[in-house]
Amino acid sequence: MHQNFFFLRKLAHKLDATMRGFTLQAAFSQEKDELVLAFAKEGQEFFLKAIQTSTFSSLQFPQSFNRARQNSVDLFPALLGETVQEVRVHQQERSFYIRFTHQKVLLFKLFGNRSNVVLFVEEEAVELFHRKLIKDLTLDYRHMDQSFQLEKETFLKDPLQLRKMLPTLGDLPWAYLEEHGYGALTPEQQWQLVQDMLQVLENPTHYYLTTYQKLLRLSLLPVGSIQETFTDPILALNAFVPQYRSQEYFQKNYTATHKQLSKQLEGAQKIWYQIQEQLEHWHHGTPYSRTADVIMANLTNIPAGSKEVELYDFYQDANRLVKLHATETPQKTAERLYKKAKNQQIELRLLQERASRKEEEVERLSSHLKLLEGLHTAQELRQFLKQHAPATVAQQVDLPYYAFEVMGFKVLVGKNAKSNDKLTLKHTHKDDLWLHAKDVPGSHVIIKFQPGKPFPMPVIETAAQLAAFYSKRKNDSLCPVLYTPKKYVRKPKGAAPGSVFVEREKVVLVKPENPLR
Repeated sequence: MHQNFFFLRKLAHKLDATMRGFTLQAAFSQEKDELVLAFAKEGQEFFLKAIQTSTFSSLQFPQSFNRARQNSVDLFPALLGETVQEVRVHQQERSFYIRFTHQKVLLFKLFGNRSNVVLFVEEEAVELFHRKLIKDLTLDYRHMDQSFQLEKETFLKDPLQLRKMLPTLGDLPWAYLEEHGYGALTPEQQWQLVQDMLQVLENPTHYYLTTYQKLLRLSLLPVGSIQETFTDPILALNAFVPQYRSQEYFQKNYTATHKQLSKQLEGAQKIWYQIQEQLEHWHHGTPYSRTADVIMANLTNIPAGSKEVELYDFYQDANRLVKLHATETPQKTAERLYKKAKNQQIELRLLQERASRKEEEVERLSSHLKLLEGLHTAQELRQFLKQHAPATVAQQVDLPYYAFEVMGFKVLVGKNAKSNDKLTLKHTHKDDLWLHAKDVPGSHVIIKFQPGKPFPMPVIETAAQLAAFYSKRKNDSLCPVLYTPKKYVRKPKGAAPGSVFVEREKVVLVKPENPLR
């Protein structure tokens, strides 16, 4: 009810008694959706902060306020030096205004996600806090009062239409009626209950901070689970706003973080299972070297030009079908299989290392998720996010690269040949690590340097996998990838887009894939 007419009427009355005679000293914003007004009178100070985000709109009255030296912009310059003459609420509406000297008025329109602050000079709207709400320039603060009359005769005909008869009530008064058995009463009893409630709303003795439907609310009625009670509307708002915003921060960021961690854990577990299947297949399959040995042991038994032949496998002590290439000799096929066997051993080692890293990732994400589920306050969540914020993938359409995060290191991947040039020449430091698939076209990949930290090999291998994946070797079983400090990469004059000259490079052999998708 912090935007309800009944509350705003009491607040405006309090502000009128408090602010009359105060002069506006400053009007500025240092947060996107917050306006701060600083008033002074005979050595006294008074601050008003209007909060108007897309999800929450309210007022707060801090006892002091230190303006930031940077990222702060002055607003409503025409009001500076003007003195408050009156604070008045609009009847049956979620708005009020402050009248200043020299025919200047500041309107506070508290309409949820359409909230705004509008400056009027000589009865004409001239400046908006939220400039995107351009239609607010057509408002006239003199004609915003509403009149809703609750007639007994009309009410008794259909008591369930109360919300239409008094649309300014809101949900908490309705909840109050339901808690008092409104639906089970006779129309006469319902009328009396509504009259008693309106009497409380007209002249509230207390302002309640209450939890209703798991959400903190400011109420003029004792409804829900009451947490705190106040007798002053300003003090009530000052207590409500920070607690509500803290709760809003927790709910929004907890949900997003939990979803992101759960998704990453599910993806890591899926990849780990896939790696285990690959390892299982590798162990139970026939190694290339064994097939080559069988071919060499049976050279005299292989007809020329055969595409497949049944040969004795001395490893299994049984015959098995072996596929050949009609265009090459059996010796050449065996030689090719021996080379593949060498790569197969490297692939197995890389697969085992990746399985180990992925298992560690699953354990880490599971631990973080369990820790997250034990948090209950915004402060705990902020501390958690500082230490364990889940890795994100940023797809910025206005930048020449895709951005990933690996073990705390930022990894950038060029989008195309021209983007590769922009990435390498304009978005890198000389100590960044530069990677590229060897001898084929592909994306430039950059691991951003962190002072005092060496590049961990798992980070280099992951970035190399990205370089291989975003190259012409994408479908190869293994791909050699160059890496070197960016200071050893230069662009020859007149070279084609993406072409560079590389020195002092090292090579890592990886399987092309994007493990961060």
